[in-house]
Amino acid sequence: MPAPDGGQAASVTEEQVREELSRALASHEFRTSKRSQDFLRYVVENTIQGHGDMLKERTIGIEVFGRPTSYDPSDDATVRVKAGEVRKRLSIYYSDQGSHNPVRIELPSGTYVPEFHLVNAPAAPAADRPADASARPLPAAAPRRLVTLTPRSVALAGIFLLAAAVAFWFFSRPGVTPLEQFWAPVLNGSSPLQLCAAYVPVYGVDIDPSITPPSHVEDFTLLTDQFVGGGDLIATSRLAAMLTRLRRPYRVKLGNDVSFADLRSGPAILVGFSYTKWNQISNQMRFFVDGFRRPAGITDNGKPTEWVLPSLPRDRRTTEDYAIVSRVFHPDTHAMLVELAGITQYGTDAAADLVTNPDLMAEALRGAPSDWQKKNLQLVLHVKVISGAPSSPKILKQYFW
Repeated sequence: MPAPDGGQAASVTEEQVREELSRALASHEFRTSKRSQDFLRYVVENTIQGHGDMLKERTIGIEVFGRPTSYDPSDDATVRVKAGEVRKRLSIYYSDQGSHNPVRIELPSGTYVPEFHLVNAPAAPAADRPADASARPLPAAAPRRLVTLTPRSVALAGIFLLAAAVAFWFFSRPGVTPLEQFWAPVLNGSSPLQLCAAYVPVYGVDIDPSITPPSHVEDFTLLTDQFVGGGDLIATSRLAAMLTRLRRPYRVKLGNDVSFADLRSGPAILVGFSYTKWNQISNQMRFFVDGFRRPAGITDNGKPTEWVLPSLPRDRRTTEDYAIVSRVFHPDTHAMLVELAGITQYGTDAAADLVTNPDLMAEALRGAPSDWQKKNLQLVLHVKVISGAPSSPKILKQYFW
């Protein structure tokens, strides 16, 4: 494969590529993401073996991410999003830890077939070098010229250095991503952010149902403040990890611990659908999760939409879900609120994935108005649930005001 600088052609051997793959997979950028490791290993090995023509989005989804044979890439952006993440991880790796590696693995945009390049040019042949470089006479030293520094020259040098520093900062600073723009008005300020998870009301029994099935209403006890949905818990952990990484102070609140005064004291993130007080906060918005309507779904200004789950079983193990991401300056609390709510826990999990993943957020806000950062917004999501896990969400509707 040709050298990246267009110089003398050179070949990269399979052994060199595999050694570089091992170094990349062991790096910090890839060690923290098994799915990114699996993706990179799969595309590199298939390319080495001459199967690059098989590296299609659908094939990768099935072989790497365990999607069923009925997998439709137009409904699930998992492979595209992961490819973008792998490109970013490779870029970070080669800008730091792997900057001096002899081989570089690249994944060009628009393809899933990696390229391999030799970075360091081969040493010059021995015949081209003098037999004993130390034997060459040193050139005569040029006469030294004394330079007189005047106040004017010092000032000009200072201006030049300042301009160079400003230019270096401008061109080297990281770009502001849509994800950072989404969170900027929420994380701006010093007051601790409230990270709130909703309780899910369930009926408990005091007998072993496998031995004696409950037969009377009295056998069931309504538990309103004991359980949090599994997807809601995962969503909360994603958000907590992001806030910790950003060094933003936050407090975790559960269900009834969240008071109206708390929501007025600073920004808050509400995770999951609540049957009580959060219902009263979010039902004023255009799009709203109505869990009491049959079929359960999302309403638009109180009117039913096509975004419903008509076959939602009683155990709520569904193969698809809908969710809403809202970011608003709430008129009642006078504080910034972010709400992530799915019809079931799967939608809430997918919504949290969206608001913590730069690639997913960039795709979600494609086509948004230029000043969307200054507006309230709602995003309506659809997500497929595969083997009990939500896939990457698909944006159905954007609303800004």
